[in-house]
Amino acid sequence: MTSLRIPCVGAIITDEDGRLLLVKRGHEPEAGRWSLPGGRIEPGESDEQAVVREVREETGLWVKPGRLVGSVERPGRDGAVVDIRDYAASVTGGDLAAGDDADDARWVHPRDLDHLLLTSGLAETLTAWGVLG
Repeated sequence: MTSLRIPCVGAIITDEDGRLLLVKRGHEPEAGRWSLPGGRIEPGESDEQAVVREVREETGLWVKPGRLVGSVERPGRDGAVVDIRDYAASVTGGDLAAGDDADDARWVHPRDLDHLLLTSGLAETLTAWGVLG
């Protein structure tokens, strides 16, 4: 039996002070935990279009997607596999405000990540990809 694969994107966005943009998840899976802005790719949407839409919906910011930084698989509901491709992105406009399914959105310095409840594997993955120093 082949498990359902759910294609998703995430955005790795840092500011001029080296802080990372994170959102507090408002819904399951992992509601209440901090993660990269992102979500499901809608039918007919490119990865880049999904990055722009998801970041806009969750943070109020407009971004320009860049290179693929890495991809991970996470367990989803009912045996599904969430296939997440994380892209570097840079802010081009907008005002930071949590929206859509995010309970909060903020810039976080990497040294302060220990004080936040992050989604499973996020810190380890970003460290392995060289995002966190």
